[in-house]
Formats: sequence, C-alpha cells, structure tokens
Amino acid sequence: MPDANGRAHKLVCRTVKVRVCTTVTAFCSATSNRRGLCRSPDFRRFSPGLTLVIRRCILVGMLAIRKRSRRKPATSRDPERTRGLLLQAAFEEIYRSGYRSADLDAILAAAGVTKGALYYHFDNKEALGYAVVDEIIASNLHRKWVQPLRNAENPLDALVRIIQSESLKREDVQLGCPLLNLSQEMSGIDEGFRKRTARVYKHWHDAMAEALRKGQKHKVVRSDINPNETATFLMAAWEGYVVLGKNSQDPRMMESGQRRVSGQIESLRPARGRTRVAGRG
Repeated sequence: MPDANGRAHKLVCRTVKVRVCTTVTAFCSATSNRRGLCRSPDFRRFSPGLTLVIRRCILVGMLAIRKRSRRKPATSRDPERTRGLLLQAAFEEIYRSGYRSADLDAILAAAGVTKGALYYHFDNKEALGYAVVDEIIASNLHRKWVQPLRNAENPLDALVRIIQSESLKREDVQLGCPLLNLSQEMSGIDEGFRKRTARVYKHWHDAMAEALRKGQKHKVVRSDINPNETATFLMAAWEGYVVLGKNSQDPRMMESGQRRVSGQIESLRPARGRTRVAGRG
C-alpha cells in the first residue's frame, strides 16, 4: 500500500507543476515585449500562494536528499579483508565440491568481490587452492590439534578431549576432513598440493610426537612406546575412521571411532593411571 507521505509529495509536485506552467504562460502573454521575449517574472504577482507551495516542495526535496546522504557510505578498500574473504569462500567451496569441481563464480559470489579482485590477489585457481592449504587448512589444524597439545599438562588428556570434541552432526560427517579430502584428490596429480598437504600432516605428526615425548619425561606416558610411531598410528587410525564415516554417511561410524581411538590413547598411560573408556571391548 503506498506510503501517505509519498502520496502527499506526488500531489504537491503535480500542483506545483500545473500552477507554475499556468503562471508562466499567463505572465509571458501579459509581459511580452515587441520582440516576443518574456521578461523576468514576478510569480508572487500572479499567484500569491505559489511561493508557499514551492517552498513546501523544496523542503520535501531537501529532506529526501538529506535522507539519501545518510545512507551507509561505500566500504573503503581493504585488500587484506578482501583476500581473507576470498580464502574463506574458496575453502568452503573446495570442502563441499572438491578442488577440481570448485566453481570460481560461486567463490566470488560468496566472497562478494569481483573477478578483478580475485586475480589481483591470486594469479590463478591453482594459486588460490595452494593458499587455502597453507593459510586456512593449516591454520585450522594448528588451532584444533597443535595448540592444545603444546599447552597441555598431560598430552593424553588433551588428545582424548580433541577426539571427543569432533562433531557428530550428519552434515559434518558427510563432508569428512578438509585436509584428507584434498590430499586424496590432488596428491597423485599435482605435486604442489602433495607437498603442501604433506607439510600440514608433518606439522600435526610432529606436534603429537613431541607431546608424547614430554609426557614420557613427566611419567604420564608409557616409557616403552615410540612417540613417532605412535603419533603416526593415531593419525592413521583417526583419519581412517573419518574416511569410513564419510563413505557410510553415518555418524555412528564416527562415534565408534571416538571410542576406539580414545581407548587406544588410554592404553598409553602407565598402568597406575589408566582409565576405562566406555564401549571398549
């Protein structure tokens, strides 16, 4: 339904238009000189109420202009923010669709930037994909696995907490692990992706192995285990369950993985410090 102010404004403008045209015509007819030219008009002489109408119309116009001027100004250019938006949008698109099927137009739409902005920051799709591994996937893994292990008094407690905090939502289980997905898709066909994903895996492995070594020194981890081999086994066991969960599309597979891998971690404690994990056996 039209706004009351809008209807009033249109009515005023129509009134002004009619009265101005009528007044100018009358004035020019009355004051034309011998050459047929129109002198400067004094509108108040022909229509005393016209000035008030014009003033009202001008006031409405000024208010409209002021309202437009208060609109939020265009966002100033921020290259780092734009780059971050592109990386996050690319990560989400690759996570859902895979690298080779990732749609650049979908990435641009999600980031809200132009194609020119994309190619300002990245030479091509490959460069964008490499940056996703180096800056988004590596950062996420560092935050989820490495930082908690470095800050933990007992690395085994930290590992169990990490495993148990894994999402069991069906949509998350269906998507799998971003690092694992990209490694499986691209390692055999692109050396750049293979090296980058391998570097992230090594960062994960080394953080876990170092935490286990520190645990041995503090006598909270069994002294008879090999930290490097144990770290590799735990990574492989967990990622194996992630693959099975993605393939089965069943959160119960991940629940089983949480129990089994947590149970394996518990077995690394010295005999006096072990706790029983529900569901073992």
